[in-house]
Amino acid sequence: MYQATTILSVRHKGNIAIGGDGQVTMSSFIVKKEACKIRKLYHEKVIVGFAGSAADAFALLERFEAKLEEFQGNMLRSAHELAKDWRTDKVLRRLESLLTAVDKDYSLLISGNGEIIEPDDGIIGIGSGGQYATAAARALVKHSGLNARQIVEEALKITAEICVYTNANIHVEDVK
Repeated sequence: MYQATTILSVRHKGNIAIGGDGQVTMSSFIVKKEACKIRKLYHEKVIVGFAGSAADAFALLERFEAKLEEFQGNMLRSAHELAKDWRTDKVLRRLESLLTAVDKDYSLLISGNGEIIEPDDGIIGIGSGGQYATAAARALVKHSGLNARQIVEEALKITAEICVYTNANIHVEDVK
């Protein structure tokens, strides 16, 4: 199973950024150093980052993208409708993955077991380094003058120094 990554989204001072590292790990070795785990959806208005089992992450991503199309890019409604599907779809109940989805209005954590969470502070970290990245981002928000993109970049660099499943090949996208 392919696993381990770090995805971080930050909503700060009217700006939103999401980023991830490029490492893909299989068991205890690195199989890829420059993977892009960030995708733009629905006319580039919604940006998602994914972590967990690769096949499960893509399955969750595809279903979420279909809901975005169905509900004309309404991210919150799409996430809620996807969560409703968990009650009836046996395949969805077993997805071992997480998505961080952001648009101009919302930052959501969408899990492979039907949970949808909107953080109080606009910061979401997922994957093996998610907790490190979240802690670093929270400190940078409180004690620096950096913008959202800079906070994501710096927090992911810090995480790469701590988490063996995270590298410094960072890809960041801003929400317009």
